[in-house]
Parts: sequence; C-alpha cells; structure tokens
Amino acid sequence: MSRPSLEERLAGLGINGLQPLGRGLEFSVFVGRPADGGGPVAVRVGERRFDSNANDPRVDTRALLRQEHRLTRLLSDHGLPVPEPVALVLAETPDEPDLLISRYVEDDGSELDSFQLGELLARLHALPVPGPRPVAAEHLPAPRLLVGRILRRWREIARLTDGWPPPPSPGRLLPIAAPLSRGALLHLDVRRANVRCHQGRVRALLDWSNALHAHPALEFGRLGEFARLPENQLDLEALRAGYARHAEPPPDAGPLALLCRLDAAVMLALVFLSESPDPARADTAVRRVLELAAP
Repeated sequence: MSRPSLEERLAGLGINGLQPLGRGLEFSVFVGRPADGGGPVAVRVGERRFDSNANDPRVDTRALLRQEHRLTRLLSDHGLPVPEPVALVLAETPDEPDLLISRYVEDDGSELDSFQLGELLARLHALPVPGPRPVAAEHLPAPRLLVGRILRRWREIARLTDGWPPPPSPGRLLPIAAPLSRGALLHLDVRRANVRCHQGRVRALLDWSNALHAHPALEFGRLGEFARLPENQLDLEALRAGYARHAEPPPDAGPLALLCRLDAAVMLALVFLSESPDPARADTAVRRVLELAAP
C-alpha cells in the first residue's frame, strides 16, 4: 500500500485546500480550510522524526510538536496571544510525518510594535514556570546548558572557519552563567518572522521550539543580537520600555548580559555559515562572536 500524501491525510481529518505557508529547518507549515466551513487552520509538519543541523545536532521533531501543543494550550489559557491548538496528530507509521493543527492567525504585514511586544514578554516572564523542562534544555540546568552549547557551537564554527581561536574556558563562563538558574519561561526566538501582527500589535507569538526555563537576561541577550538584523524589526529601546511598564528589564551590560549575547551570536554565526549560507553575513557574525568573547 502506497504512503498517503499529506493532502490525503488532512482530507481524512476534514481539512482541504492545502497551501504552503513557510518552511524551516525541521518543519513546514501549510494553511488549509476545514470541510465543515470553519476558519482556516495552520498545519505544522515535521519533515523527519529526527533531524540534525550545525546548531542542534539532535533534534526530535515529535518532542518539539508535543511541546508546542502543550505550551500553546497553557499560554492560551493565560490569555497570551498564541495560535489556538486544534489537534496533535502523531504518525501511525515511521514514514509519515507528525502534524500539529492550530487556528490560523492572519498577519497584515505591518511593522512590529516593539513597545507592545516588550509588554507581552513581561507578561510571559511573570507566569509560573510550567513543567516539564523544555526540549531545548537537553535535561540540563540552564547555566550548564548555556556554557555547553556555546562551546559545542564554537567548535562547529572552528570546523567551518580557518584560523578560529580556542574557545573560552568553561571555568570562566560557568560562574557568570550561574544566575540563569533562576528561571522564567522564555521564548528565545522572538523576531518578526515568528510574530503574527495586526497594525503592529502582536496577535500571536509562534514557534516555541527554543523555549527554556531561565533568567530573562537570556531572552534579552537573544533580543539584543536579533535587533542587529533589520529584518527582525526589533527596536530594543522601545521593547525595554514596554517591558519596564510591568517588570524591571535585566541589565543590558555586564558579564551576564555579554554571555547571553554570546550564546545568541554563536548561533547566528552558524546560521550564516551553514544553515542559510551568506558569506558577507557570516563574516560579520563571526567577528561579532570574537568581539563578545574577548576577555
């Protein structure tokens, strides 16, 4: 018996008119229309059960879809703007992909309102930390995870870059990372591509694959590096002002802030070196890593 197509599987679930919406490293996203006449739905499809890339060598897409389903249900119950999950459909055979079906959220293409986004992140960080530990934590406390993945990604940059220097000493990094163990739920991939907007205001925050339980300094380190890329549409000053309406933003200077930015910078360097190769951007990104890692 031949493998049913994605369209055939979704038709069996009462979803027709499938159209591609986007594609990333591990997932493709489609939009479809329920046969019962309800509003459109987004279908997140795990391309492979297990995947690997330069930044993350051990990706379990089923675990990530389960996490997305659980977190979006939880956050929706708390009134945060996320796509409302409809169903998690796990494959019955190894050669079929897992599917996460959610309510589709329209986006009008407007410029992101960073002040309002900052207010939203303050609300997110104020929530009780949910269990279990997120997939990206790799079963480690946040300080050990952060230092371990910086060093792992540093070695990967060395493999792709001539004359790359030795990594920073873990003995120097671990004491700096210690405050990260005091945690909130962090998204850690906040950028325009993962936000659905109407007139600039956030209607849904998408893609919780990178979520962690850690100090908000880690979120702001990622935001600070993402803000350097214009396509992310992040105004860091406005974002911090919006956050400050509800909570004290983490300091944007000092050893912890620099370490959190370094974590983001090594990730971005590998994006431009390997995952979405761009020589000009890769050169800028690797120089930024060295700037942040300097003693």
